[in-house]
Amino acid sequence: MDNQTTQFRRNEKPWLKTYEKFGMQYDIEMPPANTSLIEIFEESFVKYNGRISFVCMNQELSFDDLDTYSKNIAAYLQSRGLKKGDKVAVMMPNILQSPVCILGVIRAGFVLVNVNPLYTTHELEHQLKDSDTKALILLENFAKTYADIASKTVDHVVVASMGDLMSPVKGFIVNTVVRHVKKMVPAYNIPGSVNFKKAMKVGAKKKYKRPTDIGLEDVAVLQYTGGTTGVAKGAMLTHGNLIANLIQADTYIGDAFDKYEELNEQPVIMTALPLYHIFSFTVCCMYGLRKGGINSLVPNPRDGKSLLKAYKDYPPAFFPAVNTLFNGLINNEDFRSLDHSKLEMSMGGGMAVLTDTARKWKEGTGNVIVQGYGLSETSPVASANPMGLDEFPGNIGVPFPATDMAVLDEEGNEVAIGERGEISVRGPQVMKGYWKRPEATAEVMTPDGYFRTGDIGVMDEEGYFKIVDRKKDMIIVSGFNVYPNEVEDVMSHHPKILECGVIGVESDKSGEVPKIFIVANDPSLTEQEVLDYAKQNLTGYKRPRFVEFVDELPKSNVGKILRKDLRAIEEAKNKA
Repeated sequence: MDNQTTQFRRNEKPWLKTYEKFGMQYDIEMPPANTSLIEIFEESFVKYNGRISFVCMNQELSFDDLDTYSKNIAAYLQSRGLKKGDKVAVMMPNILQSPVCILGVIRAGFVLVNVNPLYTTHELEHQLKDSDTKALILLENFAKTYADIASKTVDHVVVASMGDLMSPVKGFIVNTVVRHVKKMVPAYNIPGSVNFKKAMKVGAKKKYKRPTDIGLEDVAVLQYTGGTTGVAKGAMLTHGNLIANLIQADTYIGDAFDKYEELNEQPVIMTALPLYHIFSFTVCCMYGLRKGGINSLVPNPRDGKSLLKAYKDYPPAFFPAVNTLFNGLINNEDFRSLDHSKLEMSMGGGMAVLTDTARKWKEGTGNVIVQGYGLSETSPVASANPMGLDEFPGNIGVPFPATDMAVLDEEGNEVAIGERGEISVRGPQVMKGYWKRPEATAEVMTPDGYFRTGDIGVMDEEGYFKIVDRKKDMIIVSGFNVYPNEVEDVMSHHPKILECGVIGVESDKSGEVPKIFIVANDPSLTEQEVLDYAKQNLTGYKRPRFVEFVDELPKSNVGKILRKDLRAIEEAKNKA
C-alpha cells in the first residue's frame, strides 16, 4: 500500500461511519494540564454527597465516608515522610477497605501499585522490589505471603482486618472471601506494622495536605503486566491516561447512565472482577466514582452464592465481566431466574467472549454483551462495540473516542483492509512507558506514537477490528495474562527439572490453561511433584494444569525453545 493511500485512510478514519450511524461523538475535550484524579474524586464527593459509593456483603460506604476515610489514609501516608512519586502498594480483594486505600494513595500524591493478593511470596517480592515500593497496605489474611520478605522490601506496612469497616459478622465474611480462592489462613501479624484502624486514627489527627503540583503528565498508577513479553513490568499510567479513558467511556456509553440521574436513582455496577485488575479498576471503580454509581463489590466471584446474592440485592445496570464469568452465570438456573430488568449494559473484556455465551446471555437476560478490547498499557479500553446492537458481532468493535487504531506490518506500515497485521493503538489513554525499562518501551512504541499490542487482527471496511491470533506466546486464563517466560523461569528452579517449555491449551472453563513440557534430570520426578511445586510458587491462574515429560524440547539453531513447535505437537495429538 502506498503512503498516499495510507495517509488517506488514517485521515478518513473508516470507523467514523459507525459513530455517525449510532449518533456518537468521536472527539473528547481534556481538562487543563494541572488536573489530576484528585479533582475527579473531589467533584464526585461534592456532587454525590449522601449517596452510596460502594457496597460489600450488604455493608454500605457512602461518598461522605469514602471522602473522610480516604483522606485519613492519605494524611497517614503523608505523615510517614513519603515524597511525591513514591510508590504505595495495595494488596486486597474486593472489600470496602480497598477503594478507601486506593483513593487514599492517589489523594496523598503518591503512585498506586496494584497487587494481586493471591500472589506467592516470589511474585510479590519481584513486584515490590521492581517498583521501588515504599509502603504496603494489605489484608491480614494474606499477610503471611509477605512475612518472609518483610525485612528486605518496603519501609511501612499497614495491615487491615475484615472487620475494620464491616459489621460484627467478621468470621462469615472472611470465610466467604477466601472460599474457593485460597486455603483458609489465619490473621497474620507483621512485626512493625500498623493496624488499619490505627492508621486511620493517626491520619484523622494529622492535617491532610492536598497536593497542588500534580497534573495530567504525572504517573498515578503502576499497573504490572508482562506486556507483549514475559517479564513482569510496570506500565506507567498517568493521571491524564486514566482521566482520558474515563472521558472516553463517558462519551461512548454515558447515555446509559444519564437516565438514572434524571430519575434520581443510582446505577449499580456489578464489580465482581478484582479491583487490582486494570479492567475493573478503571471501568468499575474509577468510572463508578465519576458517574455517582454504586460499586457492588464481590470479594470472590467464584463463590456463586455470594455473587448471586449481591446481584439480587443490588440489581446492576452495568456488568463488566470476562467470558468465564458470563458463561458460569448464564448456565446457572438460579441466576437466570433473577430480575435482569435494570441491566442496561453487559461489557465483555479481558478475553474473547464466545458466541455461544453471548447468545445464551441475551436469551437469559435480554441484554446483548458489548465486547471491548484493551490492555494494561491502554488504561485499559482501546475499542468497543457500540451500544444498541441487536446481536453480538464477535469482534472488538471500533476505536474509543479520540483513539486511532491501525493494523501494521513488521515495518510499521499500515496494511490493506482485510489483511492481517499487528493491532496498534494511539490515543491519550496509552501509557507513558514501562517503569525503568526504556528499551522495552521502545520495542512496543512506533515513532509516530502507536503502541503495538502483540495481537494480530484485521480491520473491515466499516472500521471494525477483529483479533485473529496473537503475535506473542501469551496465554489468557479467564481474562488474566500468563506469560510462558515467567512460568518457565519459576518452574526451572525445581532441582529435578533440567529444562521446560510452556504453552497454552484450550479449556472449556477458562478459555486457556498452561501446559508444561519437561525434560527431567531425575527420572523420579512425578507429575504431582511438578503440580505441588507450581502451587507453592505461582498464583493459581499461572499454574500448569497439564504436565508432559519429553526427552527433549524443540529448539532453534541458537538454542531458543520453539513454543510454536510445541503447539504444533499438541495440535497433532488432538487431531489423532
